[in-house]
Amino acid sequence: MFRAFSSLGIMAEPPRNPKAWLFRVASNFWLNRLRQKREVPTDFGVEAPEPATSAEPRATREAAGTLIAFLSPQERAAIVLKDAFGLSLNEIAEALSTTTGAIKAALHRGRSKLVAPELTEAAPVAPAVLDDFCEAFNARDLDRLTALLLDTATLEYPGFKIEYGAKAVRDGSLKGTLFGCPEGGYELVAPPRCELRAHRGESIMLWWSGDEVHAVVRIELDGERIARLRNYYHAPEVITEVCRELDVPFRTHGYHPNSASS
Repeated sequence: MFRAFSSLGIMAEPPRNPKAWLFRVASNFWLNRLRQKREVPTDFGVEAPEPATSAEPRATREAAGTLIAFLSPQERAAIVLKDAFGLSLNEIAEALSTTTGAIKAALHRGRSKLVAPELTEAAPVAPAVLDDFCEAFNARDLDRLTALLLDTATLEYPGFKIEYGAKAVRDGSLKGTLFGCPEGGYELVAPPRCELRAHRGESIMLWWSGDEVHAVVRIELDGERIARLRNYYHAPEVITEVCRELDVPFRTHGYHPNSASS
């Protein structure tokens, strides 16, 4: 609820569907925590000591372990929102910034894995769409960039603002990043450049200005299109940590380190 009220304070207009929007805030928070931990327990078959007051059956614990270990984040979120909270397909799609078709597919895959989990590690998502994004970005081709976004895509500056929808992302952050905003006092020093890097097992984008990285961008995909961008331009502590680990030159922009979180 704290995250939700914080987001409301920087939104230009109230959410159309407050219930689905609130679940989106909760889901995004959970996904971020999941990335930070990057550790999945492997001893789900071993019963841990429990207080005498616990009446949770072993089957439920094992099902929860399977849910954590073998399902992708979208599959987990879809099943929890559908089966535990009773949201409709449309509400879940809005909460996860995707389509009802993608939610149906995630539910089918997830429920199949719960019945017969696959012990082999899932193949990573092909990064072709990310390569296409970088190529279009470096060509400063707004039309190609927009075509790679879901219509419901969002671009978030954590703790600062959120842009909802491909058109808003195009006309806002992407246009300003690629061409500057002279009327707003922001002019380009050098043509921007986008580079795809692997960081802690995750594909991220580095947006360069001249010889220095000025933004770290995390990406969430939905099939062959981009569902969400998180731009840490206003989070100097994130830029510093990531760029030092990747050993690349960078520049922060004087924002308070606690104004955004990773």
